[in-house]
Amino acid sequence: MFTGIVEEMGIVRGIVRGRYSAALDIQARTVLEGTKTGDSIAVNGICLTVTSLPAGGFTADVMHETLDRSALLGLRRGMHVNLERAMPAAGRYGGHIVAGHADGVGTITRIRRDDTAVWYTVRAEPAILRYIVEKGSVTIDGISLTVAQTDTVSFSVSVIPHTLRVTVLGERRVGDSVNLETDIIAKYLEKLVHPAAGYTQKAQQSTVTAEYLSRHGF
Repeated sequence: MFTGIVEEMGIVRGIVRGRYSAALDIQARTVLEGTKTGDSIAVNGICLTVTSLPAGGFTADVMHETLDRSALLGLRRGMHVNLERAMPAAGRYGGHIVAGHADGVGTITRIRRDDTAVWYTVRAEPAILRYIVEKGSVTIDGISLTVAQTDTVSFSVSVIPHTLRVTVLGERRVGDSVNLETDIIAKYLEKLVHPAAGYTQKAQQSTVTAEYLSRHGF
């Protein structure tokens, strides 16, 4: 579990591509502190398992499913990536609950400056936009951000200068692809209220309804 607060920007120093997968070698410093093989590190918001710890960095495998559903496919040697270690039990939720499992990829369609802040508009599929609400949380390339505006095809976030300095978002341009993860709580609530067809009879007969959730403060 992560919080969407990027700890540092790493550098891709090597990629070995297989037929359906890839192995990354990433230069880092901060996220190596206390890290051991088998630990989780979010790379541009994608939870990856550390497979080895060569000097000054770490390696991680990226499976077929992850490449298909994320923007990691576009990584190249020398590119910067956002890095965050899994949150310790005694840590603080500086952002929001982030699983590190991308829901899909969005495309930056507009960037505009508003005094000191910079607005990014991101086009996304309807399956992602349904979980994005104004003043809610969204993760873009592993960065926890607050949604400022939404419409039928996209959403916008307003980003402070500090975030632009310490994350790869400051390097993004119109047309770039970004990893998106929506608020996990919304997805679980939807599943409880509207069980998917084909689920067990017990699940279909759940007493958890929209009225029930409203009555109990949700």
